[in-house]
Amino acid sequence: MQSNLEVWKLSHQLTIDVYKITQKFPKSEQFGLVSQVRRSVSSVPTNIIEGQARQYKKEFKQFLYIAKGSLEETNYHLFLSKDLEYISESEYIVLFELCTRIKMMLYKLIKSME
Repeated sequence: MQSNLEVWKLSHQLTIDVYKITQKFPKSEQFGLVSQVRRSVSSVPTNIIEGQARQYKKEFKQFLYIAKGSLEETNYHLFLSKDLEYISESEYIVLFELCTRIKMMLYKLIKSME
């Protein structure tokens, strides 16, 4: 499965990056923070692709808003991971910048539908 939207491609890459980085989290976080951040990050490309498959533009737009919310949730989980020292400051910055880029792309895509 793949979308031709650049925002989907970037959010898919973010998901892969988060899955890889959370492999080194403490085992005690496997059902806590690891599960939460993986769920929220994978929700971003999932909602983009599901919305794109919908029949109406209004539905697609709603799914983009949901993806945006999941991205913000992911952003917080990554911030918490940095503060708990599960990821380094430099790892956080790379992921934060990717989140910011995706957020801007989602915003532009939503605005283009109005």
